Formats: sequence, C-alpha cells, structure tokens
Amino acid sequence: MAYPTKLETDKHTIRYKGLFDFDGVYNLIVQWMKARRYWFQETSYKHKVPLPTGAEQEIVFKGEKNVTEFYQHHIQIDFHLWDMTEVEIDVGGTKKTLTNARMEIVLSGAVVIDPEKRFAQTTFLQNIRDFFFKYILKKDIETVWYDELRYRIYKLHDVIKEYLDMQAKGSEYKGYLGDV
Repeated sequence: MAYPTKLETDKHTIRYKGLFDFDGVYNLIVQWMKARRYWFQETSYKHKVPLPTGAEQEIVFKGEKNVTEFYQHHIQIDFHLWDMTEVEIDVGGTKKTLTNARMEIVLSGAVVIDPEKRFAQTTFLQNIRDFFFKYILKKDIETVWYDELRYRIYKLHDVIKEYLDMQAKGSEYKGYLGDV
C-alpha cells in the first residue's frame, strides 16, 4: 500500500454574528500569511445578488509554502457571509465602514509530500518513495511536519478570534513555533 502524499489536518470553524471590520479581518489574514512567507492567493470570490436582508459572499484563500524540497504546507481559508450589510459609524469624528453579517470561517491545511512528483515518474521510483516515507521519514512526517502545520493553523485561528474579540487575549500555544 502506497504512503499518502497528502496529510490533511482537522478543520477549524469560526462562526460570528454581528458588527465587525471585514476589511480588517481580510487584511489580517493576508498579512499573517505573508509574514510567514506563504504564497498567498484568493482563488474564489462570489458575491450573490443582495436580498432585502443583505448580500451573500463566499471567498476562498489558499496559501502554499515550500518548507523543504520534499514537502509543502498548504492552508485554505473559506469565508462564507450571509445577510451582509455595510454600516457607517462615527469613531472619534471619522467615519468608518463596518460590516454587519453572519460569518463562517473554515480553516484547513495539508502537508503535501513530494509536491513536484519527482518520485512518481516510474513504478520503481514510487516504490522507493513509499519505502523511504513509510520506514525512514514516517516519524518526522507525522510528528514534526504535520504538527508544525497544525499549530500554525491553531495560531491563525486564535489571531482571527482575538481580532473579532471572541476570546481572552493570548493562547496556550503562544511561542510554540517562535511566533509572537
């Protein structure tokens, strides 16, 4: 049996209803990804025709990072907003546009092994790859590489919740991967 070339993490969901700065959340995620040197792209953006209750939006972000020659980290962030309306408020004499909506953010990730498919060209190379990953690197893959990505996703989850003021400040994983 072949060793899997993609190990997916658990999905983490944030649900929020109320008034928030959508542009701030958007920029927070973009800056977080860029600060950690992820190749960031917005792969999907859907804005559905507004109903009397508000608009609906679906946005998908993807981030990829080559950690070594043998593996990559992939992070996907799915936004879904319902009943979205924009509200202007006065903050200290300046007008600021906030969003009132129901929002769901789903964070997921995957460790991709041999992303360039160097060992997938022939059956012999596939067998070498499977042996190498199953018996020599299995411990590193499942403990170090996978856990590093999992804790990065936990950190992003905490950063988003902290920005939305949904939890106490700080995290139990603070400083685990050298993140501030």
